[in-house]
Amino acid sequence: MIKTFQLLLLSFLLPVFCIGQTDSTEKTTLVYKFDIKEQIAPPVVRTTQKAFKEAEERGAEIILIHMNTYGGLVDAADSIRTKILNCDIPVYIYIDNNAASAGALIAIACDSIYMAPVASIGAATVVDQSGKPVPDKYQSYMRSWMRATAEATGRDPDIAQAMVDPDIYIEDIIDTGKVLTFTTSEAIQHGFCEGRVENIAELMDDAHIPRYEIITHKKTGADKIIGWLINPMVSGILIMIIIGGIYFELQSPGVGFPLVASIIAAMLYFAPLYVQGLADHWEIVMFVIGVILIIVEVFAIPGFGVAGISGIIFVIAGLSLSMIGNVGLDFSGVGFEVGATAFFIVIIAIFLALIGSFWISKKLFTTTIFGHLALEAEQLKTEGFSTSNVKYKSMLGKKGVAWSVLRPAGKVSIEGDVFDATAMTGYIEKGDEIEVVKYETGQLFVIKI
Repeated sequence: MIKTFQLLLLSFLLPVFCIGQTDSTEKTTLVYKFDIKEQIAPPVVRTTQKAFKEAEERGAEIILIHMNTYGGLVDAADSIRTKILNCDIPVYIYIDNNAASAGALIAIACDSIYMAPVASIGAATVVDQSGKPVPDKYQSYMRSWMRATAEATGRDPDIAQAMVDPDIYIEDIIDTGKVLTFTTSEAIQHGFCEGRVENIAELMDDAHIPRYEIITHKKTGADKIIGWLINPMVSGILIMIIIGGIYFELQSPGVGFPLVASIIAAMLYFAPLYVQGLADHWEIVMFVIGVILIIVEVFAIPGFGVAGISGIIFVIAGLSLSMIGNVGLDFSGVGFEVGATAFFIVIIAIFLALIGSFWISKKLFTTTIFGHLALEAEQLKTEGFSTSNVKYKSMLGKKGVAWSVLRPAGKVSIEGDVFDATAMTGYIEKGDEIEVVKYETGQLFVIKI
């Protein structure tokens, strides 16, 4: 009787013991989570790259994106999309409210999509700053990206394209003339969402991951500063300061402050892009060479020719190329949208900088506050002031030789005396014969004979 009771007790406890052993040894899944809850722009690309790198280093088995965005820059979204598609670690995304426009492209690139009951995904038409659709050549890129991404993740490419193209008709889903946006239930029905969940814990339960550890990506102070500096608007302002500083320094050499401001702005522009891996050494050197060529053209070479034009091209190229992810001269991984955006940011910033510099220089020296910086008094000829010099005037029509090289300014020797002079055209080498053809502003103007 006792033995029978012992056997019954053992048969009851053994399964319980085994279950307890199974629970205690069950594998814990390491999940790395980061947020995309802002406009899709270069700072988000940087956060994504850092998060993926850290997830790989820490051996994460799942990367989880917590998203709520109305979209942003298409080129930035494409960079994130490419990173997700090329990642060996499964990428899940939880949309707690919106995954619109560029956010939809990123979401569709993920392996699994989970949405809150009130969330939506879609409306990926490319628009300008005013909210109007841009020309079809830009829409074409977005359509192809949406289709290719959906195909890569096993989702319906026609539905993905309908989120961009209002001309797409899909029976019982979307009519022509409208851009597709799914609610959570619609996304589940058509294979664009794995489940409706209220929070991350429910997501893990729905994904059948009972034991997990979540590591949350945290931005450092340096990350926030770099992210702010590489924002396209901030980059544009820095370019304006760079160009404006160079302009003011060329207008008034030796002042110093404009040059210092330009150098600091250049450091703030290039440094974060270099850390980000976008700006390379040769692109920065190209910018510096461009500035040098412009200075040489202004101070050493008369007129405006090859050096000046080359300098402008080098400056624009250096600033633009530093903003895109080319590898040397290989631009295969850089889309047209990315390059065009960088180029127009630089061009617009330079244009605004020059216009602003003209306006500021005019205001600076005509206001009562800063008027003392410029000479206001007029030295009128009627009051006895004159820059005329009788001896200089008497040199008109006389001949001599170039005492130094005239490029275009220099010195000439006439009848044993040395005078300041300027070549009317081109250069005049030392020793060449010259003739004085004009006297103006205290200086002789000469031609080579």
